[in-house]
Amino acid sequence: MRFIPTKVHGILDYIVGVALIAAPWLFGFADVGGPAVVIPIVLGVGLIVYSLFTKYEWGPFGFIPMPVHLVFDIVASLFLALSPWIFGFSGEALNVWLPHVVVGAAVIVVVLFSQPQPATTRARAATA
Repeated sequence: MRFIPTKVHGILDYIVGVALIAAPWLFGFADVGGPAVVIPIVLGVGLIVYSLFTKYEWGPFGFIPMPVHLVFDIVASLFLALSPWIFGFSGEALNVWLPHVVVGAAVIVVVLFSQPQPATTRARAATA
């Protein structure tokens, strides 16, 4: 049951990208440094970049098919959610590692409910 249109997914992509970049300061763990800080920033920049190149309503350079974008989302989100254990900062305060896990899990849920094609592509396929 995929009820999130790509138009909404695209808006969420840019919001989450900016939020990931700002997360170390928003959640007060910028002073921890290392992977806890670098990972959300790099993934946020990456999300914005591959969103710009996705073939959907918010991708001005439409090159990456939406199903591939969704795979990128899943891989990046799993990495984000597991990063506290992969890089050993799960023993830090909750405000350091919990945002990684929560945002990673939330994005996976969004992907599972997102439509794999923009409405215009689905409409063309239905008439063909």
